[in-house]
Amino acid sequence: MRLTVAKIGRAQGLRGEVTLDVRTDEPDLRFVPGARFETVPASAGPLTVESAREHRGRWYVAFAEILDRTAAEESRGIELVLDVESSDEEDAWYPHELAGLRVERTDGTPVGEVLGVEHMPAHDLLVIRETSGARTLVPFVTAIVPVVDVAGGRVVVDPPGGLLADDVANLEVVPPTPGSGDDTEEQDGGPR
Repeated sequence: MRLTVAKIGRAQGLRGEVTLDVRTDEPDLRFVPGARFETVPASAGPLTVESAREHRGRWYVAFAEILDRTAAEESRGIELVLDVESSDEEDAWYPHELAGLRVERTDGTPVGEVLGVEHMPAHDLLVIRETSGARTLVPFVTAIVPVVDVAGGRVVVDPPGGLLADDVANLEVVPPTPGSGDDTEEQDGGPR
């Protein structure tokens, strides 16, 4: 299976350096001089890392095959991929390992099927197709997804009321906190 480890972002400077939207937990091990990546689309690669640096949480990479700013701008959106089997970490999974797993609640009630994973800045989101056909994004955090059992073919979710499309009737509405601008009384307790 192919794993996307990064997506090429904007050009940086005049000599072909690019930013990367990193999708790996080990960028310092992946983006070393001489590392070679297949690409999506395949016609854009393979690409070989010439130099790499991290600055303020962003990765900047120069590839031997991207020689100037024009080529760097044209490479935006290209995915860097590796062939992998499965993750060797205890609590980490590749998207291809999760796709197709059945999703159920903690009591065993069927919810749907995992379609994939969306990578967001704060945390990943599981993309689920519920039994009704609704597409739902579920934060991939232990509090909401306490069990991932790839061998057993299932993911267990414990969502708060209303997170799932099929559970809108149980939406939990939290009252506004005092001072948030939503209260109807002035500070002295009288009406506005």
